[in-house]
Amino acid sequence: MRTYLVTGGAGFIGSNYIHYMFDKYDKDIRIINVDALTYAGNPENLKDIEKRDNYAFVKADICDKDAIEKIFKENDIDRVVHFAAESHVDRSIKDPEVFVRTNVLGTAVMLNQAKAAWELPDGSFMKDKKFLHVSTDEVYGSLSEDGGFFYETTPYSPHSPYSASKAGSDMLVKAYMDTYGFPANITNCSNNYGPYQFPEKLIPLMINNALNGKKLPVYGDGKNVRDWLYVADHAKAIDMVQEKGRLFETYNVGGHNEMQNIEIVKIIIETLNEMLPPDDPRKEHINTDLITYVEDRKGHDRRYAIAPDKIKNEIGWEPETSFREGIKLTIRWYFEHKEWMDNVTSGDYLDYYRSMYKE
Repeated sequence: MRTYLVTGGAGFIGSNYIHYMFDKYDKDIRIINVDALTYAGNPENLKDIEKRDNYAFVKADICDKDAIEKIFKENDIDRVVHFAAESHVDRSIKDPEVFVRTNVLGTAVMLNQAKAAWELPDGSFMKDKKFLHVSTDEVYGSLSEDGGFFYETTPYSPHSPYSASKAGSDMLVKAYMDTYGFPANITNCSNNYGPYQFPEKLIPLMINNALNGKKLPVYGDGKNVRDWLYVADHAKAIDMVQEKGRLFETYNVGGHNEMQNIEIVKIIIETLNEMLPPDDPRKEHINTDLITYVEDRKGHDRRYAIAPDKIKNEIGWEPETSFREGIKLTIRWYFEHKEWMDNVTSGDYLDYYRSMYKE
């Protein structure tokens, strides 16, 4: 039975990945989930699998060397899938040091402990051990509105404390691969959306606000462009890179869904009105009148777009979920999990929301 160590598995993408892996492999794998359970790490995301015999949860900070070392010593880890990261640009602008600590130092700890566990006396590494570092397209900077794409060869040019910290963590992984021959891969992915996403991010924020008749805050002119990928497609890409990817390579993972932020907001409004029952009173207020333009984010990158040619040509992966289909799946999930949303949008979240959008 192959054992996976997943960091940040209680977060949005990590929890979706764990669900995907158990759906695919069931009892043929074992997963150890390490998460510090900060604001975006939610045990409810994995409630339906927490009692599985082949699943274990460890509450620990990836910067805690002793805790991570203990996990490696007590378990024969075959795969590391490293999601754990601070990931919200707005929060990084307010508190950059937290991002440097988790994203850079935490990655260094994970690399060191995996290296210590897997390295043989001659400096080579045990067979079939692999480390996958999950990163972002934001490390590449910003594209012009009139064209161009991010490729694996695109020079790094991060513009926010978040993307700079992720670029730093990417460079650490590259350095370990080059210096030690450490068995790793890096994936740089476009914006994800889907179930379990914390509502500080655009899509769940707009869904939740619209359903509650609240204003829909849109930065600047709303014309910033992102490439959107349904999270289950991302989970599949990660699995395929670990199984079929060439060691030491980087693979860009994109959704072929470039859209302006304002387009996303209008599609959400339209789709909510399609999916709500005709007599639902909330339909009366879900319209474009809720859209409110707010002061633009500092250093806001204008456009991201990934060319996922390499992962398609070498591994055979490509996105399967269109945005229209994916947004319906996402909205339906939030309809069916109102209690989850109510729980995560109480307390500290409200203070954060007010500070970000000046309400």
